[in-house]
Amino acid sequence: MAALGMGPALAQQGRLQIVPSGEFKPIPIAIPPFVPGGAGDADVGNGIAQVITNNFKRSGLFAPVDPAAFPERISNFEAPPQFASWRPLDLRGIVTGRATRQSDGRLKAEFRLWDPNSGQQLTGQQYVTAPEYWRRIAHIISDQIYTQMTGEKGYFDSRVVFVDESGPSERRVKRLALMDQDGANVRYLTRGADLVLTPRFSPSSQEITYMEFGQGDPRVYLFNIETGQREIVGNFPGMSFSPRFSPDGQRIILSLQQGGNSNLFVMDLRSRTTTRLTDTPAIDTSPCYSPDGSQICFESDRGGKPQIYVMSASGGNAQRISFGEGSYSTPVWSPRGDYIAFTKQGGGQFAIGIMKTDGSGERILTAGFHNEGPTFAPNGRVLMFFRDPGGTAGPSLYSIDVSGRFEQKVPTPGFASDPAWSPLLS
Repeated sequence: MAALGMGPALAQQGRLQIVPSGEFKPIPIAIPPFVPGGAGDADVGNGIAQVITNNFKRSGLFAPVDPAAFPERISNFEAPPQFASWRPLDLRGIVTGRATRQSDGRLKAEFRLWDPNSGQQLTGQQYVTAPEYWRRIAHIISDQIYTQMTGEKGYFDSRVVFVDESGPSERRVKRLALMDQDGANVRYLTRGADLVLTPRFSPSSQEITYMEFGQGDPRVYLFNIETGQREIVGNFPGMSFSPRFSPDGQRIILSLQQGGNSNLFVMDLRSRTTTRLTDTPAIDTSPCYSPDGSQICFESDRGGKPQIYVMSASGGNAQRISFGEGSYSTPVWSPRGDYIAFTKQGGGQFAIGIMKTDGSGERILTAGFHNEGPTFAPNGRVLMFFRDPGGTAGPSLYSIDVSGRFEQKVPTPGFASDPAWSPLLS
């Protein structure tokens, strides 16, 4: 998108820290429609307020108040709300805003976050951009409010790449697709002529890596989202699986099959040199770097059934960290570095769970017939995964908070699997 012009941020104070708790109550907040700056601006102002409202509802941390309960209609952005009339609603915040189409055609969006109890403005900002990016502005504003009120980074200004699936189960067409984290602005990146699997974002957010099954062996590709250009990472002998970027975006780690086993390799994207990290008769797969790039978690059946192991990013001894009943797969490290998420299979169910990076504190967040493929939001607070009920139905995307609350379906045009969350765009 075009560069955003940003006005000075105002003072920040009064943050409310979010602590996971079984007795947590969502934060009540009011988000009236943005005041139109001129004729014809009402639709975009209403749209921005609605996207912010939907973001907060889906987060589970906020409880936007029904507009029917608003005690006043906000019609003047320059004047503060009439706080006394809002106090019976016991709000923690009121968001006011204005949307104006400028003489050069660009959109100017402004907002202010108020504490209705003290009457103080907590934060505020203005943005100028092309009018088609009004949804992006709404996500950026949502992130600012989220950060101000929780003390944590937001995750709304981000995207998700996934595998779009269509057609009957025995002839399923799979295309790479990209969307905003709320399901809007879906773009198809491949045509569906070949089978695609395991897309993953680069930390730069401009590139993804994925596998494609076409003619012959599967290949690992790099795809530039902005230009649409793609290139083969390398021609590897045998099968390759689960490519994923290093945190600095300079390397790709993946699993290569050789005979009956598979091992982990890392490729430097500049020199295209490949280094072997494991050398066992087992199946080592699904590697993922820690946020600082110093360690790797991966799945291996070297102990008899698939479990999660952690080792140095340069290889060496690996420590098993999963010890529960059943088998563990698809480990992924949280961007915050505090958890590793996984798929766990046992008792006829597939569960999505998290554990600390030493294997302690394992918690199952959701379980069902077939849940798989967790991916973290860029702030590490929310997971997305896919669920396939089997039969003639196809898979769908779901999100859930790391506390195990707020599970909900993510809207997609059709069947969808293998989600991967981008870093924040701004």
